[in-house]
Amino acid sequence: MPTDMKAIRLHEFGGPEVLRYETVPVPTLKNGEVLVRVVAVGLNPPDWYLRDGYERQQLPAELRPTIPLPAIPGSDVSGIVEAVADDVTTFSVGQEVFGMLRFPSFGDSAAYAQYVAAPASDLAHKPAGIDHVHAAASPMSGLTAWQFLIELGHDEPNPLQSGTHRPVPLEGKTVLVNGAAGGVGHISVQLAKWRGARVVAVASGRHESLLRDLGADDFVDYTQTRAEDGLRDVDLVLDTLGGPDTSRFLRTLKRGGALFPVFPGFSDDRAAEELGVTVSMTQVRSNGPQLEHLARLLDDKTVRVAIDSTVPLEDARTAHERAEQGHIQGKIVLTVD
Repeated sequence: MPTDMKAIRLHEFGGPEVLRYETVPVPTLKNGEVLVRVVAVGLNPPDWYLRDGYERQQLPAELRPTIPLPAIPGSDVSGIVEAVADDVTTFSVGQEVFGMLRFPSFGDSAAYAQYVAAPASDLAHKPAGIDHVHAAASPMSGLTAWQFLIELGHDEPNPLQSGTHRPVPLEGKTVLVNGAAGGVGHISVQLAKWRGARVVAVASGRHESLLRDLGADDFVDYTQTRAEDGLRDVDLVLDTLGGPDTSRFLRTLKRGGALFPVFPGFSDDRAAEELGVTVSMTQVRSNGPQLEHLARLLDDKTVRVAIDSTVPLEDARTAHERAEQGHIQGKIVLTVD
């Protein structure tokens, strides 16, 4: 077992150029942890929020985790168990695992590295039917979609609103997914279809073929038509982009419908109340048991994960530059030698 490893660290906050490929110690195991040799790392928006010191993050300052520098970013991994703490019985050496680690908190062992000490409770067995790249692309996007649409899965206080977020029944309902080609969006399309909904996908036209292949019943190219101008009587809008602009979807919803923005910014409470629309959101949290459920859907191809691009770990700066360009189809993944 090596004592040193390669990892991406930042010593200051800023753009992609602050990401450095360095030699650091292999993390040591604590109780409840599993040492994972990382094969692939999934990129997520919190990675670049952390990198730039949360300058663009819409969460209130008191909800942002404290990041001591230097720091290794990342939360989503897929890899092979190298060692387990004495009190861990759920995994054994040699097993393939994947997970979203410690989110929304931040620990001293993170994903952009050759090895990571992962809480066993955050891990699940990697589906045999997919490779490590697709597994690493799944956790945060899959758990976000799952906790918004299927089951919250925890009783932690909601940092984004006073009440608990509650998913709504989807069978026979019309669900609009905005930002449907992104990581959360394209998995949400498939989970809604799995639960019996009619799904309207909103994205740019170049993503139409993918989204229809993933099960979207209808497609709106937002570069040609504003979804809120033509759609009515929708039961649920999952807006994976969120922000202040999300209130425009109120007009698409039927009375008694629901609007679920993934990012904060909605402020038109009075209009929602007048329309009888429930506006609700939550912050995704690590959850190994939920990932085990998702793993079964990934294994039997009920849910497929689209890969935008793969980049070697040492070129993480390139991956972040790709993310900055936007219009991502699926997920960006770092591969680890």
